[in-house]
Amino acid sequence: MIAFCGTKSYIFLARTAFLLGGYLCFSTLTLLSSSGPPEPMAELPTRVLIVVGAPGEVEFGTNFTRQATLWQKACQQAQCSATTIGLTDSAPTNDYELLKQTLDAEPKESAAALWLVLIGHGTFDGKEARFNLRGPDVSAADLAAWLRPFHRPMAVIDSSSSSAPFLNKLSGTNRVIITATRSGNEQNFARFGQYFAEAICDAEADLDKDGEVSLLEAFLMSARRVAEFYKIEGRLATEHALLDDNGDGLGTQADWFQGLRAVKKPQEHAAADGLLAQQFHLGVRDTGAKLSGEQRRQRDVLERSVLLHREKKNQMAEDQYYRELEKLLLELGRVYDSNPINPATAPLEPDKEHAHQH
Repeated sequence: MIAFCGTKSYIFLARTAFLLGGYLCFSTLTLLSSSGPPEPMAELPTRVLIVVGAPGEVEFGTNFTRQATLWQKACQQAQCSATTIGLTDSAPTNDYELLKQTLDAEPKESAAALWLVLIGHGTFDGKEARFNLRGPDVSAADLAAWLRPFHRPMAVIDSSSSSAPFLNKLSGTNRVIITATRSGNEQNFARFGQYFAEAICDAEADLDKDGEVSLLEAFLMSARRVAEFYKIEGRLATEHALLDDNGDGLGTQADWFQGLRAVKKPQEHAAADGLLAQQFHLGVRDTGAKLSGEQRRQRDVLERSVLLHREKKNQMAEDQYYRELEKLLLELGRVYDSNPINPATAPLEPDKEHAHQH
């Protein structure tokens, strides 16, 4: 029996149903109400650094500027802080030093996520991958050294050609690394960045329909559109995007996902990618439930636990699997049920006499 306690429970169940593959099948699940809402906590805004590389040709420059503009618009809509490097004509042309100085000035310890978006061309000489800047190019090794002091949630989206080696160098705990290519040898112009800039605030990319576009969802949508482009053009694809968020530096291709779940891994015993990226969002756009910063943190930890537990289903006795799952879901339900809902966005209250039974 699943007892519905109100609108907060409806939102929790809809989100949880998607986590579990679209259905709920427990012997007993009762969502409990807490004694009262917690003290509200201020949200920590995401910090975004948009870096536009040397265009080389006017055609590419126009494209890169459009991508940066889309990112700036998305950041404005999400009400997060954004800094753009590489667009102003009057600025010094040594963007290598400017990027280093900007990262040096960023807090190294923070609960606020830092996103680094690289838009432009990349190169690979067989040993070292570089992102082309006005002035000296920045190598994967350079960027890894600059980011080493950081101990905060971080996402790096490198949309350039030959970007895969950046994933290997930058991979780490509490980091989402996305590259446009799966190899440094994929050196042709990459279209992935344009599609990603469009997807990050595109409602169509919201696969789980929770009102937010996660990094994982934007990655999957962008990679799908890249594949469609090459198919329509009748051309051999020269770019295959990768995502790494488990810190192993291996990466997972978009076509290894079924929905939001990775069903194929780069190595037999590798951990699945996608769980952390699914919880990185540019802005806070919860539908109905306006969770505080601490509540969102608790929700994210519990949702990751649910997803990880689901991976153990075939390794556990059925009763044990569902008992442990129920505990996680009860905790997750309390996070939702402890917070008031905005009446303007809440669904209608269900008739308690007609609660669903399973």
